[in-house]
Amino acid sequence: MDKRRQYTLWYWIAAMIVFAAIQFWLAYRAVVTISYSEMLDYLGNGAIAEVSISDSLIEGQFHEPQDGYDYFVTRRADPQLVDLFTDAGVTVRGSSDENWLTMLLSWIAPALILVGLWWFVFRGVAERGGLGGLTAIGKSGARVYVEKDTGVTFDDVAGIDEARAELMEIVSFLKDKETYGRLGARIPKGVLLVGPPGTGKTLMARAVAGEAGVPFFSISGSEFVEMFVGVGAARVRDLFEQARKAAPCIIFIDELDALGRARSPFGNLGGGDEKEQTLNQLLSELDGFDPRVGIVLLAATNRPEILDPALLRAGRFDRQIAIDRPDIKGRAAILAVHMRKIRTAPTVAVEEIAALTPGFTGADLANLVNEAAILATRRHADMVSMDDFTGAVERIVAGAERNRLLLPSERRRVAYHEIGHALVAASIPGYDPVHKVSIIPRAIGALGYTMQRPTEDRYVITSGELLDRMAVLMAGRAAELIALGDISTGAADDLAKASDIARQYVARFGMHEATGQAALEQARQTYLNVAEPRVQRDYSEATARELDIAMRELIASAFERAKTILSGRRNDLEQGAGLLLEREVITPEDFESLRPAQVPARDEAPTAAAPARAAGSRA
Repeated sequence: MDKRRQYTLWYWIAAMIVFAAIQFWLAYRAVVTISYSEMLDYLGNGAIAEVSISDSLIEGQFHEPQDGYDYFVTRRADPQLVDLFTDAGVTVRGSSDENWLTMLLSWIAPALILVGLWWFVFRGVAERGGLGGLTAIGKSGARVYVEKDTGVTFDDVAGIDEARAELMEIVSFLKDKETYGRLGARIPKGVLLVGPPGTGKTLMARAVAGEAGVPFFSISGSEFVEMFVGVGAARVRDLFEQARKAAPCIIFIDELDALGRARSPFGNLGGGDEKEQTLNQLLSELDGFDPRVGIVLLAATNRPEILDPALLRAGRFDRQIAIDRPDIKGRAAILAVHMRKIRTAPTVAVEEIAALTPGFTGADLANLVNEAAILATRRHADMVSMDDFTGAVERIVAGAERNRLLLPSERRRVAYHEIGHALVAASIPGYDPVHKVSIIPRAIGALGYTMQRPTEDRYVITSGELLDRMAVLMAGRAAELIALGDISTGAADDLAKASDIARQYVARFGMHEATGQAALEQARQTYLNVAEPRVQRDYSEATARELDIAMRELIASAFERAKTILSGRRNDLEQGAGLLLEREVITPEDFESLRPAQVPARDEAPTAAAPARAAGSRA
């Protein structure tokens, strides 16, 4: 019998003892209730020894017991009225204005109202505030999924084959511990899934539980943190206690950085820190449970660099699995999974869509398929076509189309600007082919854009490719200068990107002769697309001046190179701008000059390497 039931039994026993004592006391006193007329008769006979008079009652004691009673009680009455009724031979009895109903309403009803207010108001506020009631403070908020509830297997996960292969071992351990443990190997205690947001970490964890067919405890790291010190640690204990009862099982902690952030070396100024106590309890639980019972701890984070080192050591999180953005083959596989849920036209090519989406995560691709289906539904189509997917990519990358009214001179300038980007990109051998050019304003501030389709994913970029990219970026401004005689603020974003490439070319990659092969600056890390401040430079003022001069030379050289290409293709520039003004959107099928063509090699810039392919850029 647990403690709660023992406490309830003792409460009942105490209540019965008190009730029996009251009954015994009442019986011992031997009190009788009499009428007012009987009290007057006893008074006339001299049988009453003493009385106690209150506002409504007369309580008294007999000299000697009367009919076995030592005490009596009666209701007070008006003496004059009593005399009148007594003279008429009428028996007078005392009564009260109150009855059992009024007594119930006056005593029990207020108590019930107070209890109701506490139950509905205070309990509701406590639950909305995260307390969950006084009895749930130490309970974990884990949502338990079993195989039929997860509804996810490895067939629903694509594009991350390496991570899938590693997690398959976890499933095999859970399904057949004897076979995998025949050589003394043990199942990893903890597996940390690391990757950018939207790459499928949570989906992969649920797929592991679905494949293994074991209970799946899912909870976010922020759910352990409460306003009361010690509550988070109690919830960690409760979660692992539930897992031990349900073993073999999987515990999944999402957003582990909310719980496992590195502890401060300076302590907390003598006070207790709730997060540190929760982290310490988690470390203790990781050391305490036996992996042979079949408990696997999965966790996910997109900021592993801020986790506490004690959490990442061997014996706690034994294995770290990186889940990165998929490559072109992975994107095609992910698209194929999501496109099973919609009706697509036979002309839809998954490989072409994958080529249009470099850098997209699994969540981005799922959103892309949904946006394409919405576009097809909006135009009352029976199937989703390739144009719908292209429109969805444009919407995600550049935003929705806007009905922004531009002046004729502004539209003409934007047309020259965009066709300049496209012609220079088509003129550089090996550069990403142009897919579409548009001068329709978009929601993300772009008055036009040039979309390119990379032929393959690249992870290493040569110096020549960086110079090619700078030339394409500066081509919009060069086209404005050639066709209209001056430049505008429309190339501000292009200029910022070209300047950033030039600075990395010189200061980070060591590709310029003037500064030598030295990494003078480190890469800036970004979290959730928010850049951290650049580290303090550790080079002299003379070196800084050389960096500035080298950057200006690179940007000027890229601008002159773009001018040279466009001057040689002046007719294509005019024809392309005119066609763009007429149609607003053109493709290489509409304008043959946008197709990749072999042209004479560019003038060699300082430290320029052989021309190669650069990643696509959008004006």
